[in-house]
Amino acid sequence: MPDIDNKDRPVTSVTDQEALDFHAMGRPGKLEINPTKPMATQRDLSLAYSPGVAVPVKAIAADPQTAYDYTARGNMVAVISNGTAILGLGNLGALASKPVMEGKSVLFKRFADVDSIDLEIDTENVDEFINCVRFLGPSFGGINLEDIKAPDCFVIESRLRELMDIPVFHDDQHGTAIIAAAGLINALELTGRDLKTTKLVCNGAGAAAIACVELIKAMGFAPENIILCDTKGVIYQGRTEGMNQWKSAHAAKTDARTLEEAMNGADVIFGLSQKGAFSAEMIRSMADRPIIFAMANPDPEITPEEVARIRDDAIMATGRSDYPNQVNNVLGFPYIFRGALDVRASTINDAMKIAAVKALANLAREDVPDDVVAAYQGNRPRFGPQYIIPVPFDPRLISAIPVAVAEAAIESGVARKVITDMAGYARELSARRDPIASTLASLYERVRRRPKRIVFAEAEEEQVLRAAMSYANQQLGTAILLGREDLIRATAERAGIDLNRPGLEIVNARISTRVEAYIDYLYARLQRRGYLHRDAQRLIHNDRNHFAATMVALGDADGMVTGITRNYSTALEDVRRCIDEKPGHRVIGVSLALCRGRTVFVADTAVHDMPTAEELADIAEEAAGLARRMGYQPRVALLAYSTFGHPSGERSERVREAVKILDRRRVDFEYDGEMAADVALNRKVMEQYPFCRLSGPANVLVMPAFHSASISTKMLQELGGSTVIGPILVGLDKPVQITSMGAKDSDIVNMAAIAAYGGS
Repeated sequence: MPDIDNKDRPVTSVTDQEALDFHAMGRPGKLEINPTKPMATQRDLSLAYSPGVAVPVKAIAADPQTAYDYTARGNMVAVISNGTAILGLGNLGALASKPVMEGKSVLFKRFADVDSIDLEIDTENVDEFINCVRFLGPSFGGINLEDIKAPDCFVIESRLRELMDIPVFHDDQHGTAIIAAAGLINALELTGRDLKTTKLVCNGAGAAAIACVELIKAMGFAPENIILCDTKGVIYQGRTEGMNQWKSAHAAKTDARTLEEAMNGADVIFGLSQKGAFSAEMIRSMADRPIIFAMANPDPEITPEEVARIRDDAIMATGRSDYPNQVNNVLGFPYIFRGALDVRASTINDAMKIAAVKALANLAREDVPDDVVAAYQGNRPRFGPQYIIPVPFDPRLISAIPVAVAEAAIESGVARKVITDMAGYARELSARRDPIASTLASLYERVRRRPKRIVFAEAEEEQVLRAAMSYANQQLGTAILLGREDLIRATAERAGIDLNRPGLEIVNARISTRVEAYIDYLYARLQRRGYLHRDAQRLIHNDRNHFAATMVALGDADGMVTGITRNYSTALEDVRRCIDEKPGHRVIGVSLALCRGRTVFVADTAVHDMPTAEELADIAEEAAGLARRMGYQPRVALLAYSTFGHPSGERSERVREAVKILDRRRVDFEYDGEMAADVALNRKVMEQYPFCRLSGPANVLVMPAFHSASISTKMLQELGGSTVIGPILVGLDKPVQITSMGAKDSDIVNMAAIAAYGGS
């Protein structure tokens, strides 16, 4: 969301030249095509093309459904237009529509990982357009029609749906309708209205307007309570001027003849017309707490500022990104196609559209994660008049909307593939947008089977509260909120967080009945380290980390998470006063780097500055153990600036000695070193050293020093586009995880789940 000015209205600042420069820079346009299979060797080419390609050709000829298994068809959508209704610019032709269609394809990929190709068809003849598209079915899993003028779009979509056995979806119609209907459901909820008795006026009778009316009728809106208007006024029964079959289907039995008359006493107004269509008098004449969707683009029928000057009880939505409640089609089409493609649906029917509506509406009522806040410069939306529609960068859209659409397709009989594990499907969808979700999926499942009590040591902080609530909502166990109850509740109230949900428990260190036991425990540990009884008393009473760690040490909780209010080393010192190393282990920090489909464990990224050879060997063992517990077969590379003795140096000698120590210990995992990072990670480079013990690229990297570990992981994040989790704390006798300062709620939840997993 753009910056906020002093009138609390978002403002944008994109100039014409900036838009042109954006499209022209580097490789012109917004799309490119990349292969998904290796093309590095003659064997690769033989498999990809002749002779290997003949095998899937024969398989598809024998069973056409296998095209979804052996080709990209099942994840490929065509975005098709003739440019007769480009955005709000009108009929500028097929070629001029290409930037928009490329943009649509980019959105498919960005938001739902759907591959897409734009096709611009240079004809305004409906029959020619249909005949051009109808034969494209074997190439695509779905057809997205875009920017085609009404009424041609109605005819084109209807006939193509009859002729083709894949989904055909005109987004200007149904996309707008789905998002608007979701917002309407929530606006009705907030104003206490019922779907069957609410009176709605729709101004505009083009593609989107007709689709909106048809969809809300399919959802249960009473037809007699809807009035449709066009430039000539109310579309009423018996009217002949400017009519067609699509308008006639929604002609109302009413005495109203003008938009002004129709809006008098109306509960809801949908605007899909033009700037300035709604006057102040029209808005004043509406019922109490009116619902106003002014969706004309680029300028709405009336602005939120104008409505605010007229009345203060309205709920408002527009098509603009610089106002709250944007009716933005990107909330719908990528995810609707994602669900339809994944069950190989033959069409997108009303049941699937309504399922998308309900899923969107429900999502807007849930607490908003920090990922959304970060995308919108710190503004946290909360369900209410200013937030009735989710925002486009909500990461939960990918796992909510396609699941609802897929379920509806299966139940309504248009799916050719049945998904039986919808929870698993939702996790797979999350992994498409968030690589962490895939890596941690099995970990989360194990924790759900054995839920844990985890202390959130800084529960007076808002993002910690949100993380704790998410931990409980995901049924990972009980979230223990440590802090002063009055401050926790005050923070929760400000943030709109409901603390009365199952799985949340508040513990106040000052009034806990366990305080004396904790003081005695800590004093017994620290009395020979220069601490007096009153020092232990002060730490337990006043320091959240000491209280939480002692809870865990004495078994009152299964694990803890901390770190957002103080640096890592300080938090670790606090914890280690209360909890020992696991016998026979060494405390280290391991970061998970998720890089282009590969997961690599990097150690030590938190504890040891310049480890000795003995310490490097210990670090290798601890990191390998973590990798194995997380489901990986460890291949450990002990890294250095040199590779197998060249160039030589004192620091590399430590690494070589660590390898000898591992040899003597006879550890049960693959390891080798010293080696440079490219040797460890690149199979081709590794082949230059046939004596290397690793059977393939390393997935555990032991760094020669803390500074190299820290520098490399941060560079991966910033330059390599990698996702880094951690450092994960390994080697303590009880499960404790420390986040980075200022971590997002999603990061805190991940670390809490890792702590819970460590106690499994």
